[in-house]
Amino acid sequence: MNLYITGGGTGGHVTPGLAVARYVMEREPGSTIRFAGTEKGIESRLVPREGYPLDRIEIIGLSRKLTPQGLAHNVKAAYLTVASVARAKKLLRAAKPDCVLGCGGYVSYPVVKAAQQLGIPTVLLEVNALPGKVTKQLAPHANRVLICFEQTRALLGNRDNLRLTGAPVRPEILAADRKKARERYGLSEDDKLVVSFWGSMGALYMNRHMAGMLALEAQQGTAFRHVHASGAAAAKWLPEDVKKKGVDLSQHPNIELTEYIYDMADRMAAADLVICRAGAATIGELCALGRPSIMVPSPYVAENHQEKNARALEAAGACRVVLEPGCTPELLLEAAKELIDDDARLAEMRRAAAKLAAADPDGAIYAQLKEAVGKNC
Repeated sequence: MNLYITGGGTGGHVTPGLAVARYVMEREPGSTIRFAGTEKGIESRLVPREGYPLDRIEIIGLSRKLTPQGLAHNVKAAYLTVASVARAKKLLRAAKPDCVLGCGGYVSYPVVKAAQQLGIPTVLLEVNALPGKVTKQLAPHANRVLICFEQTRALLGNRDNLRLTGAPVRPEILAADRKKARERYGLSEDDKLVVSFWGSMGALYMNRHMAGMLALEAQQGTAFRHVHASGAAAAKWLPEDVKKKGVDLSQHPNIELTEYIYDMADRMAAADLVICRAGAATIGELCALGRPSIMVPSPYVAENHQEKNARALEAAGACRVVLEPGCTPELLLEAAKELIDDDARLAEMRRAAAKLAAADPDGAIYAQLKEAVGKNC
């Protein structure tokens, strides 16, 4: 398969495309896969690291500010949108893909739009419960629109081209074994493990709260082990922040503070509770592993889509939602203790999360791509 993948700006628009690319290459080793993204987005680092070529396209989003600067920004955005569609057509004519997969973000628009104008089959992958503006604009003319939440169907007008596939999941997540993972970390059947993280770069506001939570845990002597990944931005100041609160973490072996969890698949498989944001990729992995969670959705994302993601899990009984504006270290710790001490509730949450997991999302997405290429629409 000659596949052209586009998506960028955030990891949530890039990592699903990379997961699909890996799956396609496993099934069809002779495939050719290229990506399109921006120079400044995270895709400019992630895609080349995975060994795929990345075509750069310049595009920016619209500003909501009705100021001279905002209006000037929007004039530039309109110009770049037109120019980027033209550039995308040149790139697609050179690449000659069998199909274009759009994973979201502003850069998806010109590439998928160009493909639709050129008559190239297009597939959209919407991993969030609340579909983005790009998906809404491109969905009417896409061969397939792949969704990960049943609630998304109505928001996209119940179109005939919608298919519920679930979000692609990394192979190491699917291969993770809870029993072996717990043995790896020396956890007995009675030990409880909490794993927390806010993303690869961390989140300043929530890491401030996490510093307070860790200090309270140490002072109160909680009966669970806790591993927290601070992210790169907080790696230096977070341990110092905990120390300023009168706690020396070296004296508390049940608490592990690290910059990054490199063995995330095993850590999450071993965990009894995960505290995290509500990105679609994270949700897909939690459901695949059947892990209970406390989710603090980021309020800084487009159209507050993370809260919509988290509420979908909460409605199914798979997680507890804590909103960032009302969050405190005390609230986080009490929520964690309440769940950790309730084995029956944790078991219910595990079952609820597992029920939400798609049976084979990667295979379902691959099948839809093959159908689009075969034009069996």
